[in-house]
Parts: sequence; structure tokens; C-alpha cells
Amino acid sequence: MTFHDIFWSPVQLSLEIASFSLLIVLIVGVLTARIMANRTFKGKSIIDTVLLLPLVLPPSVVGFLLIVIFGKQSFLGQLIEALFNQPLIFTFWAAVISAVVVAFPLMYQSAITGFETIDREIEDASRVDGANEMKVFMFISLPLASKAIITGTILSFARGLGEFGATLMFAGNIPGVTQTIPTAIYLAMDSGNMTLAWSWVIVILIISFMMLLLMNVIKKRY
Repeated sequence: MTFHDIFWSPVQLSLEIASFSLLIVLIVGVLTARIMANRTFKGKSIIDTVLLLPLVLPPSVVGFLLIVIFGKQSFLGQLIEALFNQPLIFTFWAAVISAVVVAFPLMYQSAITGFETIDREIEDASRVDGANEMKVFMFISLPLASKAIITGTILSFARGLGEFGATLMFAGNIPGVTQTIPTAIYLAMDSGNMTLAWSWVIVILIISFMMLLLMNVIKKRY
């Protein structure tokens, strides 16, 4: 393989994994936040804590738990292997799941903050005018919470792009399959190839800087 191929493969994989994980996180995170926002019920604090737990857990613990849940010895892992004729661990989708787990709390936290700042009277007024819950959600709640959701989207993508520990444990570091920029940097440093390591570091620094800059621009405009 040429330097060009070796360099761009982890970059492309990282962007693909971060994009797939963002799509899942965006849908699940926003819907979960909408359900949980402005509601009080027994056990809510426990559910909130569980949903935000990956924020404080070490990545190695997240990776360990994913192996326990989806590994070959688990019921879910055996079911997936029976359905798709291959185990989930050490695959592209294992890397996506790792990114989803670590990025979800950022999306959920941002979205629920956005929904809880909405004036309930505005939503109630639309219901009085005949709008059903779907229309209230799509045309009232989502637009009013859009700033927080966009912020969560950018942070979630950045988190998925930079995920290392859980990905390394659950998806491995297989070139062309699961080797992302962070794991590639680790391998390049371990082998003493600092030129290649620096190349990936510069790429992820540029991407991260641009995303944070975009987030700050959005905050100032809205």
C-alpha cells in the first residue's frame, strides 16, 4: 500500500463511523430527550443517570461492557451471529456502536436542555389550535430547540470521531475495517512512525477546530 492509501483509510473510516453513529444518536437522542423533558415520574433521576453514565465512565469500562453485552458468550452476541452469520465484535458496526454509546449522552443532554427551555404555553397554544402531538413536535418543539440540538449534533460527531478506548477494545484496530484516526495514531506512535502520526493528528485537529468554530458561530447567530 502507498502512503496515500495508508493515510486516507483511517480518515475515511473515522468519518464514516462518526457519520453513522451521529445519525443513530441524533434520532434516538432527540426522541429520548423529548420523552424525558419536563416530565416528573418515579425513577426519572435513575434513568437520567444511566443515560448520562458513559460521560464519566472510562472508555475501557465502556469497551468491557460492550464486549460483555455483545460478545460471543452473551445471548445477544450469539443471536446476532446466528442472524448475520458473523460476530459483531471486531467489525465496522462494532466501531459504530462504540461511537454511539460514548456520543449519545452529549446529544441527549443538549436536546433535553433545549426542550426544557421551550415555553410550554406556546406548545399548548398550538394544541388548542388543533395541532396533534406530531405537528407540535415537528413544527414547534424542534425549531425552538434547534440551537441546542445543533450544538449536540456537533459535539456528538466530534466525540464519535475521537473515540479511542471503547473502539480499540470492542472493534479492534484492523486496517481498512475498524482502524480509525485515534487508533491509527496510537499504532503509528507505537511503531515509531511519527511522521504518519503527526499527519493524522493535524487532520483531526483541523476537523475538531472547524466543528467547534461552527458551533460558536451558530451560538452567536441564534
